Order: sequence, then C-alpha cells, then structure tokens
Amino acid sequence: MPITSLKFKPGIISDITSYSNEGGFVDGDKVRFRFGFPEKFGGWEKYSPNTYEGSARRLHNWVALDGSDFLGIGTHFKYDIEEGQTFNDITPIRNTTSAGDVTFAATNGSTTITVTDPAHGANEKDFVTFSGAASLGGTITATILNAEFQITSLISSNSYTITSSVAANASDSGNGGGSIVGIYQLNVGLDNTVGGTGWGAGQWSGTTSGALATQLNEALDNSETAVDVDDETGMNTANDVILVEEELMLVSATTDDNTMTVTRGHSGTTAATHADNTLVRLAVGNADSANDFVGWGNAANVTVPGAQIRLWSHDNFGEDLLINARDSGIFYWDKTNGLGNRAVELSTTFSGQTSVPTIAKQVLVSDQDRHVIAFGCDGFGASSTATQGNGVQDPLLIRFSSQENPVDFFPTATNTAGDLRLGGGSTFVQAVETKQQILCFTNKTLHAMKFIGPPFTFGLQELSKNITIMSPAAAIAIEDSVFWMGVDTFYVYAAGQTVQLPCTVKDKVFLDFNFEERDKVHAGVNSEFSELLWFYPTASSTEIDAYVAYNYIEKVWYYGTLARQAWLDRGIRTLPIATGGSLLYNHEVGFDDDGSAMTSFIESAPIDIGDGDKFVFLKRVIPDVTFDGSTSVNPDVSFTMKAKNFPGSNFNQTTEGATQRSATSPIEQFTEKLDYRLRGRSFALRIDSTSLGTKYKLGTPRVDIREDGRR
Repeated sequence: MPITSLKFKPGIISDITSYSNEGGFVDGDKVRFRFGFPEKFGGWEKYSPNTYEGSARRLHNWVALDGSDFLGIGTHFKYDIEEGQTFNDITPIRNTTSAGDVTFAATNGSTTITVTDPAHGANEKDFVTFSGAASLGGTITATILNAEFQITSLISSNSYTITSSVAANASDSGNGGGSIVGIYQLNVGLDNTVGGTGWGAGQWSGTTSGALATQLNEALDNSETAVDVDDETGMNTANDVILVEEELMLVSATTDDNTMTVTRGHSGTTAATHADNTLVRLAVGNADSANDFVGWGNAANVTVPGAQIRLWSHDNFGEDLLINARDSGIFYWDKTNGLGNRAVELSTTFSGQTSVPTIAKQVLVSDQDRHVIAFGCDGFGASSTATQGNGVQDPLLIRFSSQENPVDFFPTATNTAGDLRLGGGSTFVQAVETKQQILCFTNKTLHAMKFIGPPFTFGLQELSKNITIMSPAAAIAIEDSVFWMGVDTFYVYAAGQTVQLPCTVKDKVFLDFNFEERDKVHAGVNSEFSELLWFYPTASSTEIDAYVAYNYIEKVWYYGTLARQAWLDRGIRTLPIATGGSLLYNHEVGFDDDGSAMTSFIESAPIDIGDGDKFVFLKRVIPDVTFDGSTSVNPDVSFTMKAKNFPGSNFNQTTEGATQRSATSPIEQFTEKLDYRLRGRSFALRIDSTSLGTKYKLGTPRVDIREDGRR
C-alpha cells in the first residue's frame, strides 16, 4: 500500500476556501512556525502573586543609575512602578483641599459614608485619601477615616459616597471635625470605550464637575409635570433641560419655589417613575456652557477628564520618568525622591519653566538628542515667561523642549525648543521612535520627524497619505522598519516606502473584531521568535481576547486566543512580560498556562487524491513529531483524522489517536503508528495538545492511503 508524506505550507491561510488551500493550514491556536513547521507556543507564569489596581494597558522598563530595575505600569485607575515584585503607587495628585472643606456623615448600620466637599471635581471610582479626620463617635474611628478610599457613587457636584470597612453604629453622629484634608488623585479613566466625549462620558453620563445638581424631594410618577426638588436655584430658566436617571425633562420658566414645571420625556427619552432623593442634573442651561451635558447624537465640544479609555504614554528622562495620561497633563517622577513619592505636574519641577504643555496625547524623549516631545498638545503660553502652555489642545500640534531641559518649551535664540504641526488628518494618533527618526501617525497620514539641528531643530516630512491606524499603540518598530495594524489591513514602512502587508488571515481578524474597543489594540514583539503580535478584542468581547501574529523573518501569519492587555519584549528583563487580570506574567516559561495545561492545536486544509473525484481509504498514520523541551516524562499529542465527501459538507468521520513519547535515549522514541479506518473524498489532519508539560513540533507525518472507487 502506498505511503504518502504530508508536507504542509508554513503559516495559516484562512482567507481562501479550505479546498483551495490544499497542503496548508486553516486553523490553529497557540502555535507558531519555525523553519516552516508548526510548534506549540511557550508558556507563562505569574511574575508575582501581588496585583495592581485596574486594567494595565501600558508597560515601560528602565534601569536607574544605581541599578534599580523599574517597570512602569499604567492602568485605568493608577500609575504604578514595580520593583522587586512590589507595586508602588505614584499616581499624581489632582487637588488637595483646605482643612475643613470636607465633612462626613454616617448612617447607623450602614458602611456607606457620605462625604461633602464643595466642587470636588471627582468622578465615580476616583481615589481620595483623607487626613486630619476625627472619630465620628462610634465604630467609625479616625484610623478608619484617615486612609485611601475609592469613590463608590456621586450624589452631586458637592458630595459623594465612600464605603467604610466597618458599619456605623448609633453613636456615629459626628462629621469628622474641622481639620479634614482630602487629597484627590488624578481622575480615573474608563476601562471601556465611550465614543468621543458624549453619552456615558465623564461624570454623570456626559456632564462635568461644574454642572448644577440637586435631588428630587418626592417620589415621581411617569406623568407628573410639577417636579419637587431640594433646590431649583439656577435651573428655572425656560428651555433648561434636567436629567433624572435616563429621562430628560424640558423646564418651563418658573419662580424659584423648588417646584419645577417640566415637559416629561424630552428629546426622545421615556417618561418613567423616579424615587425620592434621586439625583437631578442640569444637562442644558449651566452658567458656563462647557458644563452642559454632551451626547444624544450631538458633536462633542468639550474634553472631560476621565471621559476616554485610559491610555498612558511614558518614557524615562535619565533615571527619572515622564508619564502622560492621554489627553491629560504631563507628569514627572524623580527617582531621587524615592518610590514613596508621587509623580508631579511637569511644570512644577526644576526651575526656568516656560510654556510647559498642560495637556497632550503622548510624551516621548528623543533618545539621540534628548528633547522632551509632546504630541497633540496645547500651544505656547501668553508670553515668553509664562510657566505653562495656553491650555487649548491642538490635536495636530507637536512641541519639543530645549535640549537636555524638560521644562523649557518656549523657543528663543539661545535654546532649541520649538513646535511643528502635522499637515494631514484631523488628529495625532501615535509616535514611534526608530534608530534614525520618529514616525508620527495621524488618523490618515504618516510623517517622519527628524532632528536637523539649528535653527529649526526638527523637521517634518510627509511619507504617506490615505493610510489608517487602528489605535494609539497599534504601531511598533523593528530596527528601522515600522509595522502597524490599520482599520482593515496591515502596513509596513521600510526603506523609505509604505506598503500594505500581505496577510493570509485578514478576514479572520477584521470580520471578527469589536471596533468599538479598537483603542485597546496594542502591538508587541517577541524577538526571540521574530514575532510581531497584535492583541485585539473579538466581536463578542469588550476586552482583548485574541491575537494575530506575523513572523517577519519567515513572512507567515498565525493567530489564536490570549487575553493580554499589554506586552513588553525581553530586553532589560530576560523574558517577555505581559499583563492580564491585574497580574504580571512572564512569557516563554515552560509550556503551560500558569501551572495548568495549555490548549494548543493546528489543523490542515482537506487533502484529496487527484481532483477529489475519487474516494480515499485511510488506514494508518505514521507520526512525525518531536517532544524536545517537554517537562513531562511522557508528553503526548492527539492526532485526529477527519474525512468528508464534499467541500460544503461536514466531516462525516472523525477518529483520533494519541502519540506519546516513550524514550529519549539514544534517540527520541514515540508511538510508531496510529491505525484508522476512514473513507471519504478528502481528509484533514488536526494536532491537539492538552497535557501538562508538553511541547511538540510537527514534522512530516506519513499516511497509508489507497484509492477506494468513485462512489
């Protein structure tokens, strides 16, 4: 009987029909290709049992002058620096109140504490630390209150609630005294994307901290038009609009008697019942229109702190760290002050500050010439001596500091500071530094930013028009080449040219993609295996759950499932490191999923004899696989053979058999043959690995087949 070798083409091809891909692979998970053959991914394990707070989407590793190995971790809640498996919170402080501004109120039997602080400016889930508080008189002691809390709910622009570690009792009638200080950290960001700064953004689903707010002073049915509130001051002008839960109400002119005359179910919302003490917000009609509600299909015209998914950029200036929460300020952490100190606003550091940007989309330090560069930032201050920029963000503006001076941004005849403006697209997206230049992406164009020396310092050159980029972390540099994911294809810039990257799994990726969460996409490099990895959310997920990989040496594609929110290649640390589920993971460690078996498989396209007009009888498979590197004594994989008669039909026969290693000396020995009885016009091979400690690499298996007639 004839023995036929199964020689497969490297990579996965899913963008053509399976019959057209005869001799190739059509599906796989946690499999990579080396020397043209598929093998199982390396495994991973927890770097530390300790966890950080929030979803970490950015990592940055650097070494201080004393050899300290720091890892910066930007989450949607905080910014931490990890050293020695310990996470140190350096999140900047947004505001510190004066003593006496804050008061507490507790309810007997409840762990909820109401905090009153006029114009607190906080969002739900923000972090605040109190000091100087006295006991409320019972179980709520000063020790409990003088701690960090996460805000659980907003009552109004002047009050919110926190959760105590113990329930109050009847004696907790105090307010904490007149010496309480509230220290508010930078507003947290969103973990899921809200389009623009519209509905659902910022505080109270689209309003800002300055919007007026009060409470219902009655239980409201779904038809009543005389609405009683605690205080209608500032809300009684004709055509003001209030928001109660999800219902908008149009206000008629009325006297300030705390009974508002309204039209219910305004602007397409539904009139509903509302409980007493429900929050009432002034959506339209605030004294400052910038505080009005944004949404319901309207174009956004304000930038709301915490309104966008939280994405950080960071770079080290010497041994110190610059950090920037996208569309927020730039902050500086001084290593000399130690891990117990927080990052502070850049404009408050050093001396001689001029026009320091107060808002930016990305911050970067140019390695060769040591300029701090802010992308998508605000303009120069009102004069050459102004400490800060003008506060008006220009999404296409680039500004750079004087050389070796991170706070001198106003250009003069004696420094190298300056600015540039990107000439295409409507907003800056990402900057990527290569060995020779900085590539700047807008939503439609690609520019090269190069150091050219005095008097202009930097110059811009447009490289490509009509390109797209998926997210602010979708591009990554390999030497002087830059690869990135667009909104419907992949690109590479190399040797002065931008071209689309041929992709054999393009439909697999982009037809199963959650574009609402596109900002979460991030690119990573696994240089040991010459891999580029793009992690992305599939259509059914709001979080990253899949990856697509490109081997840039062998020029093949493959994909799989893996929930990793950030990725950093080996370099300072010997292993790639990634984030997921508030944990750090070391990758390429063994071949298991943090102590559990990793599921890995590869499946071929259907194989037939001739043009598929003859039936095939498959009797035997002679495996060709190596388990070299496995930690299990007897590693194994499952060989599954599947037969079917027509391209559009399901597999009608499926039989599997295990191939197990039995010895390693003097040569590797494993299962000699697997016996089957399969009949069909074509057959496919699938290899599965579900055992602990198993590494496998598929070679060229052989099959014992013969023709078996035409019907």
